[in-house]
Amino acid sequence: MRIIRAKNYEELSRQAANLIVAQVQLKPNAVLGLATGGSPVGAYEVIQKRYEQGDVDFSEVTTINLDEYRGISRAHEQSYWHFMHEHLFDHVNVPEDHIFVPDGENLNGEEVCRAYEKVIRQAGGSICSCLASGWMDTSVLTNRRIISRWIPIW
Repeated sequence: MRIIRAKNYEELSRQAANLIVAQVQLKPNAVLGLATGGSPVGAYEVIQKRYEQGDVDFSEVTTINLDEYRGISRAHEQSYWHFMHEHLFDHVNVPEDHIFVPDGENLNGEEVCRAYEKVIRQAGGSICSCLASGWMDTSVLTNRRIISRWIPIW
């Protein structure tokens, strides 16, 4: 794991966005593990600007979001599907069929986890994840369980 220290949120957001953009530039068909919530919003804004400037193309990228609320539809304004479209996907050219967010409407957790694991396997089993936050949640999906540990990064 690589820990990068930043002076403030803006610098942290820029550094996180630069890592994601560099990954996509080096590997146009990269698989990105993306987080939701307020922490990565600054990085997503920088990514949007870099895309608008023509610095990066997401047309071959696959994204796998780390979470979704259980019992919520994609259309709901509080869903992570909606959040990610509002803050990133509606502003860059990730193909809709390359965007994966766990199915919040399916209340069968085992089924959702199997589908999530299948997506990860089909994507090659490896995800590049970079989170811009004062804390980073390092999560590994193993045997249909999320194993997490919280690490302060600034």
